[in-house]
Amino acid sequence: MSATVDGIETRTMSKVTTRLVPFLIVCYFAAYLDRVNVGFAKLQMSPALGLTETMFGLGAGIFFFTYFIFEVPSNLALDRFGARRWIARIMFTWGIVSGAMAFIPNIASGLGISPETTFYAIRLLLGAAEAGFFPGIIFFLTLWFPSAYRARIVGYFMAAIPLSSVIGAPISGYLLGVTGFGLAGWQWLFILEAVPALALAFGVLLYLTDYPTHAHWLAPDEQTWLTRRLAAERKHRETAEHFSVGRALTDPRVLALAVVYFGAVAANYGIAFFLPTIIKAFGLSNSQTGWVAALPYVVGTIGMVWYGHRSDSRMERKGHAAVALAIAAIGIAGAAFTDQPMLKMALLCFGAFGVFAVLPIFWTLPTTFLSGTAAAAGIAIINALGNLAGFAGPYAMGFIKDATGSFSGGLLVIAGLVVLAMIVVLALPHDAKLENAPHAGLPAE
Repeated sequence: MSATVDGIETRTMSKVTTRLVPFLIVCYFAAYLDRVNVGFAKLQMSPALGLTETMFGLGAGIFFFTYFIFEVPSNLALDRFGARRWIARIMFTWGIVSGAMAFIPNIASGLGISPETTFYAIRLLLGAAEAGFFPGIIFFLTLWFPSAYRARIVGYFMAAIPLSSVIGAPISGYLLGVTGFGLAGWQWLFILEAVPALALAFGVLLYLTDYPTHAHWLAPDEQTWLTRRLAAERKHRETAEHFSVGRALTDPRVLALAVVYFGAVAANYGIAFFLPTIIKAFGLSNSQTGWVAALPYVVGTIGMVWYGHRSDSRMERKGHAAVALAIAAIGIAGAAFTDQPMLKMALLCFGAFGVFAVLPIFWTLPTTFLSGTAAAAGIAIINALGNLAGFAGPYAMGFIKDATGSFSGGLLVIAGLVVLAMIVVLALPHDAKLENAPHAGLPAE
């Protein structure tokens, strides 16, 4: 019987992975590209709109204020209305708002306000539009993948972050050279990179399935096995400790995980928004900057996928997360102490390995003790609080650059936040046994 159960598991998880993961990667690719393409647009947009480094850092990061405010309500709405409809809504609205970035001069002129204020306003709207997408997908994956698969699956999904820059950076650099119809390259960049999100919104409605019990593309025995396996894991967690939504939002472990995620996000966005500017200072063209900026993300993609597999194979989380954060801190801090282009890029690539490798492992931690609606709320509050670093990191980088004339101080601040995240991970209680639920058996004859 065990061999038969193993056969059903292999067959089922292969189907689920093949069906869901590639499509979700494409969706997150579009989301992340629309979130960070402002870093490339900056090369032309800041001079055109008269933005200082501090203004740009504030505008880039202010996205995360409204993202924070709407994160938990959005994830609870996803739990209520279903992932398919809610994720489609998110993608459609963020595609519209992201494309509107191209028309900042027109909107500012029409409303009689400054381009700077218009930039801030649209970034706030973009944060509200996109709120709930990432934690919604993480929650959605818990409805389909047992614990033993989650680090690698989240790693596959989140590989869209570095991949969006591996592919998107050269494209963004190229689009800065596109002109026509009275629009500059940075404006075409926003318009053309908003189109995939709008198209994918309709794809989500047609393609995603909310729950395994709705999956006509699974055989009956596969549906039964997966439903029983996930139910057994959920019961195992809830027998050990039951969480209400209110408790999930205030549990010390949830808040500690938010601190860890704050450090990881600060490293990610603090560098991502300014990486093109750092590289352009090497004396490269916009197109060359795009290709060189892709290098840390190539390394990050490898780290994310390989390290997630390694963590799953050993069913060990805390040590893996702490080591990845240490690598990130060393690489980022090291890059602050050199202006030699090749060495600086090598250190940023080393740091990128750690920044991206920690992410899939991190997201296995809250789902070891949260489930159901409490998981939707807990994941959302961790993501919301952690993503406030998406404001803090870019703002610190821009402010310190204007104050000192160098990005070195900003890189050291970010490295310090990553060290803090590592310390919290090591201190965090984690019961690995909660990831090992009884296996569901075969469907009854």
